[in-house]
Amino acid sequence: MEPRFLLLSDVAAELNVSDSQVYHMVRSGELPAIKIGGRGQWRVERARLEEYIQQKYAETAGWVRDNPLSDRDGE
Repeated sequence: MEPRFLLLSDVAAELNVSDSQVYHMVRSGELPAIKIGGRGQWRVERARLEEYIQQKYAETAGWVRDNPLSDRDGE
């Protein structure tokens, strides 16, 4: 059974980015997360991470649609 909540380092590994990039995504509000415990450790719910990934797929599809590759060779 997969854990419901992930450490920021787990999220970084999943997305293949640095821990500091994930921290910035969380602090900016781009990636929803919660602070728990006396030391205020960040956790990202797995379901929220999956939603974030799907949102990024949709954003990327829109960007690709709006920015088609130009035909450099004139073919």
